[in-house]
Amino acid sequence: MRILPFGDSAVLAEFSSLDEVRGAARALTSAPPPGVLDVVPAARTVLVRIRPAELPLAAAERWIREVAQAPPPDDAAGEVVVLPVRYDGPDLADTARLLGIEAGELVRRHTAAEWECAFSGFAPGFAYLVSPGLDLAVPRLPTSRPRVPAGAVAVAGEFSGVYPRESPGGWRLLGTTDAVLWDETRTAPALLPPGARVRFEALP
Repeated sequence: MRILPFGDSAVLAEFSSLDEVRGAARALTSAPPPGVLDVVPAARTVLVRIRPAELPLAAAERWIREVAQAPPPDDAAGEVVVLPVRYDGPDLADTARLLGIEAGELVRRHTAAEWECAFSGFAPGFAYLVSPGLDLAVPRLPTSRPRVPAGAVAVAGEFSGVYPRESPGGWRLLGTTDAVLWDETRTAPALLPPGARVRFEALP
């Protein structure tokens, strides 16, 4: 782990793997001290925003070093968000062929796995979902689509995700869900914040 200053009110911790980021983010959010405003994980970093008057930068760095490198807390508890999906996406069959399986088997594996939001990005409410031990890694499309509909369920690399709104995109589309991923009228606008546990459920 490497810690870098990030302005006068944040600290950036760099890690060598996404698994390390996930463990550190769980540990840092489990019992933050006064003065921590936000913990923001990404693919290889965790940004910790602070209120320096309560938690000086040097103290924040010491806290991050101590907590982020300790064994992460057990994350088995907590509600699982279930997303009903119509598996009728335009890339379902081709993605299955890339993996050397039938489309039905791809759906079975995608729905049997438990996923976790490792971090958010790209658009408000877009969750990068991972499922350790599940090998459904496929490359992005060679050319991005100019329009991907809101609710599109997709895969790319080691990740699965749901497009929260219509946008361009290069992930492989497996289906669609009616779940609302981002709603500013909710107390917590993001349906799937970092650390959220997710299962996909195939609709008839």
